[in-house]
Amino acid sequence: MEDEASVVDQPGIRIQTAVRTDAVPEAERQAITIRNVQFYYGEKQVLFDIGMDIGENRVTALIGPSGCGKSTLLRCLNRMNDLIEGARIRGEVKVKDRDIYGAGVDVIEVRRRIGMVFQKSNPFPKSIYDNVVYGLRIAGQRDRRKLDEACEASLQRAALWDEAKDRLQESALSLSGGQQQRLCIARAIAVEPEILLMDEPSSALDPLAAVKIEELIYSLKERYTIVIVTHNLQQAARVSDKTAFFWLGRLVEYGATPQMFTNPREKLTEDYITGRFG
Repeated sequence: MEDEASVVDQPGIRIQTAVRTDAVPEAERQAITIRNVQFYYGEKQVLFDIGMDIGENRVTALIGPSGCGKSTLLRCLNRMNDLIEGARIRGEVKVKDRDIYGAGVDVIEVRRRIGMVFQKSNPFPKSIYDNVVYGLRIAGQRDRRKLDEACEASLQRAALWDEAKDRLQESALSLSGGQQQRLCIARAIAVEPEILLMDEPSSALDPLAAVKIEELIYSLKERYTIVIVTHNLQQAARVSDKTAFFWLGRLVEYGATPQMFTNPREKLTEDYITGRFG
């Protein structure tokens, strides 16, 4: 399937890009639908006519050079950009067929359903246990048995239970960097979101810790829809089902990851993936 062509202008350069979006199997249910999204920081437009569907229980990678808009788009998906003065969005972002920017939408509920893990791990200066159950307590859960069960289940899913089960009352800051990032993932999934957004989740980690995060991402897609921003093309190729390539705020190409990395349809995509720029 080919979307409308768009023109990208740069000084001395005029490039015609036709956004390619591979046909999605009819049986695949969409978790997120993005249509005609434009995004601005004040008067500066940073996203142009973004349209894509993100399938349930899939890992979708957003790639592209720094400043191309991929992290901005990621934050649009759970309204984190609302916190930035002067930020505004046009277009439509639907999660399970509900427009999250529609009138009367509860932003707190949106962020509960759509969890986020940031580039730098950000555990609270509390115990490991208190970190994991923090969101549940904020939501009013006081039953200790339910909190205990949620803590164990979340740490199990985040592949951290065996390393943390005897240290639950120790400070989360005593964990290694990789363990802290997995703790942040456990904290995000404890409130049972439907979608996980990850912004460069392993870029600050050593290679071994990064491998654990990749393995975790692969296992979590059985329960969650995951959207990941990464500058690491090898990581995108390893963990994602579909990949979207962005350049200067535009979606250039979007398709199945194997096709994107072995036979991209757009010359711009090929140039980026082969290291000719970026």
